[in-house]
Amino acid sequence: MLRTKRRLAVAFTAALFASASLLATHPDADADVQVETTEASGDVLVKHTDAYGDVLVSTSRVQGNGQHSDKVFSVTNHVVRKYAQQDTDGKPQKYLLVWAGDENVADTVAQDAESLPGSLQDPVNKARNALPAQDFLAVIDVTTKGSPSYGKLVNTVTVGPLVYNEPHHMQYIWHKGDPVYAGGLFSSITYSFDVSALPKVTLNGGSLPTDTPGGSVPDAYWVLNDGTAYATYMGGPVLPGPYRYSDGSVRTGNGFAGSPGMVVHFDQNANVLSESPAATPKGEDPKRCANLPQLGKPTCANPHGISVREDLDTMITADFVEPRTLILDPVEPPSPYLFRRTVRTWDISDRNHPKVTSVSYLPDDPQTDMKNPRYRDNSAVMEAAVTHQPGHKGAFVQTMKGGAIYYTPDITAPNPQWRKVWDDGAALKAFNPNSGSNGADTNGGWIWVSQNDQFLYHTMMGRHKGTLGPNDPGAPGGVIALDISKLVNEENPECDLHSKPEGKPKADDCPTLPGAVGINPNEPGKGPHFGNVDNFELGQDGKYHETDQPQRLSMTDYFVARSGHGGDHKLWLTTVSEDGELSLDKDFNDEFVHEPGWDFNRQVWPHGPFGNAKPHTTLFVVADEDVK
Repeated sequence: MLRTKRRLAVAFTAALFASASLLATHPDADADVQVETTEASGDVLVKHTDAYGDVLVSTSRVQGNGQHSDKVFSVTNHVVRKYAQQDTDGKPQKYLLVWAGDENVADTVAQDAESLPGSLQDPVNKARNALPAQDFLAVIDVTTKGSPSYGKLVNTVTVGPLVYNEPHHMQYIWHKGDPVYAGGLFSSITYSFDVSALPKVTLNGGSLPTDTPGGSVPDAYWVLNDGTAYATYMGGPVLPGPYRYSDGSVRTGNGFAGSPGMVVHFDQNANVLSESPAATPKGEDPKRCANLPQLGKPTCANPHGISVREDLDTMITADFVEPRTLILDPVEPPSPYLFRRTVRTWDISDRNHPKVTSVSYLPDDPQTDMKNPRYRDNSAVMEAAVTHQPGHKGAFVQTMKGGAIYYTPDITAPNPQWRKVWDDGAALKAFNPNSGSNGADTNGGWIWVSQNDQFLYHTMMGRHKGTLGPNDPGAPGGVIALDISKLVNEENPECDLHSKPEGKPKADDCPTLPGAVGINPNEPGKGPHFGNVDNFELGQDGKYHETDQPQRLSMTDYFVARSGHGGDHKLWLTTVSEDGELSLDKDFNDEFVHEPGWDFNRQVWPHGPFGNAKPHTTLFVVADEDVK
């Protein structure tokens, strides 16, 4: 039986790599870009397009790493000349970098394929839009509200040679000098980009799945002070069976996109410095840690979100789900316990060999009326966020299916004590006053603590109608700001929503809700999945400086199409006041749809007529010369 399962896993992995190889390049790249004149200047060409005017095209290439030095990675910039100048009031430009994938037929079930862009009367464009095309970084101007270039697309940076990477996460925040790390969920590739000379982007390097055989399905990245990065690889070793990690330890996995996952340490060129197992040697609770197929030593080790305190030599990762359920047909996992309830604490004093020091099972509320374990408070731990100030040691995690936020005051404790401090249902009426208040399966995603530890920002996609039963009206989504100042300043906080009988008031140090904005508030389940903070403000010296209190947030309405949460492919900005109040930036829109929200559903891009795209994560970035 084990041999049969292993053959199935090997076959699945081989099929995946065969598909990636077959789809290495898109045959129609730039085919319909109209070129009136061609001007050569080094490797730069000027292409004149109807939609964007002059587009400057340049390609940079790097050799692969290690045993794959014969492989070549490339990025091609498509800079829109009219927007690649200084802002009209003389300010240096600030950009929003968006990691986006090409929408194609592989995102859909068969009956939905005809909804892809292009008509039956235009079969050439329909076929082109259905095929996987290059994934890309979109570079959008976000400098000055009201300026002619505000919200305009300045560059699309396509990546090669692989297509259908399913662009997923970059790091959570960018600082001057950092590479930008970006992963492909389906291709298990990691790119390292150089953004020092924005709006142009070049490539530092890339890592293929065969460079990280101890894990698969990369999710999130955290850049360390030296510019290297930790990455969570949520899925199991590429091949099933025992695997030896960099520290010499051995764990047995059930194959690509299975369990257990790991943490990878990359250098700035995406060379692998080390692979570290997320699973414990003895295995974990078999009742709460299902695997498919089941392992001899069950594990919940599928790290998704990651957050690091270098000053404390401590890292936390949040276990989410065994990820092959997102990569195969879009169905719910057969067991509710394929969704994880665990948080891992790591000792990173040896940066190249992080070690798991504790595995915490988040507590559940015995008083809840939610009987299905899939939707209990502690189900599907997705994201993690540490505090930043030296006097604080706390951290937060959130659950996607449970709709709750948990907090521990000390991540350096041998066994951190987590308690529920927020229910996402408490925000729903702020999105839409006609909404209910059931937080189960509100599909919360991104959380981030402001650098001054005053606010926690959080996005929610909401819940589709009928999810919890035929009479379930669903729930709206949006973005919130929670005031956490009292909570993080208490050495022994009292807030614990699970410990309070119904009718008893919450503790005084529980988070409060100063800001909330509904996104598509009248459409249940159509809110944002992920976000980012604008950590730069312009100083009197004409340079950007980092700030500990962001004035803007960005959000994207896309998760993973094959999971049933494809979203509307829009990008949003909100402003943030000093007291945490949020308001939608109604002036932020794209060149073609003059209404709030930047729409990634379109026929044409600077790199060609490849149709809709899927924006997953964003970063606020500035050229190195413009940052103090």
